[in-house]
Amino acid sequence: MAFTQQNLDALEQAIATGTLSIEYNGKRITYRSMGDLLKARDVIKTELAKQTPGSSPRSSIAIYQRF
Repeated sequence: MAFTQQNLDALEQAIATGTLSIEYNGKRITYRSMGDLLKARDVIKTELAKQTPGSSPRSSIAIYQRF
């Protein structure tokens, strides 16, 4: 299944409002917990990044040095 930005938007709105059910394209999905919503959002973000050439999930690293 190819995810869309609309899928991600629906999940992010549900997360922001604390709603466990989302609806898009005439389908309703109810997640068991906020944790499940967050996991689904992360999966969709990763897949959308793969669909965009030259794009990758961003991460950062902190380096601490003691002088």
